[in-house]
Amino acid sequence: MTSKKIVIKGITANGKTFRPSDWAERMCGNLCSFRNRRMYYSPLLRPAIVDGIKCVYVDPELATLHPSLFQEVVNFAAQNGLIQDEIEES
Repeated sequence: MTSKKIVIKGITANGKTFRPSDWAERMCGNLCSFRNRRMYYSPLLRPAIVDGIKCVYVDPELATLHPSLFQEVVNFAAQNGLIQDEIEES
């Protein structure tokens, strides 16, 4: 089964790397859980590195389950001029 995900890249439209360097982990920390002193990211909002660029994968289901967090993530990307794409993920 494949689904479309939104990927927010840590690079601006003018090609600059977004700072701070831990922005993706901070953003995804809003939905993480802790077990045995270890952080687990949610499949709805998780950090990744794609082609050497820090990114955040956003499952569209986040808009249904946590609409205010989804809006916060989308607004953050727009306000900071971050590149957003849709990808197919299996």
